[in-house]
Amino acid sequence: MVWFWSFVCYSFFGFLLEVAFSAAAGGRSNRKGLLVLPLCPIYGLGACLILALPPWAGARPWTLFLLGGLTATAAEYFDALYHKKVLGVAFWDYAGLPGNLQGRVCLPFSLVWGLLALVLVDWVHPALVPWLARIPGPVSGMALATVAADGILTALLLRRTGDTACLRWYQTK
Repeated sequence: MVWFWSFVCYSFFGFLLEVAFSAAAGGRSNRKGLLVLPLCPIYGLGACLILALPPWAGARPWTLFLLGGLTATAAEYFDALYHKKVLGVAFWDYAGLPGNLQGRVCLPFSLVWGLLALVLVDWVHPALVPWLARIPGPVSGMALATVAADGILTALLLRRTGDTACLRWYQTK
């Protein structure tokens, strides 16, 4: 269950990163991935894919930077494609940024993902994994059911409305 908890933790960290980025950039404050839980699952997926890279990649900083950035960028591209083609929504559009590919990914964020891969593999994950391994099985089972239910409900709602605003559970003035 360490993989599941890694996914959840990095999805939550991604949510916090999105909130901080939005506040700093004066952007939209409703950047979430799920209806109820404060998670951005693309961050959890990207982090888990980076952690699944072969050990030799993590042993070489430039290799980790490049492969980690490419891995996270690929996850971001296919996540955007899934959301657009299957659910009919788009959470982001990088069309105005340099090196973008169909507005789904762009060079500046790919470079950021590479830097985050270094931080993830070298510092964050080694410090976090011993704590994640201690979470009892029944808690993991309940959490898995909760995340799955929120994911299914979110997908159904997005597909039905075709609008990410349906995930906003708060009012803005």
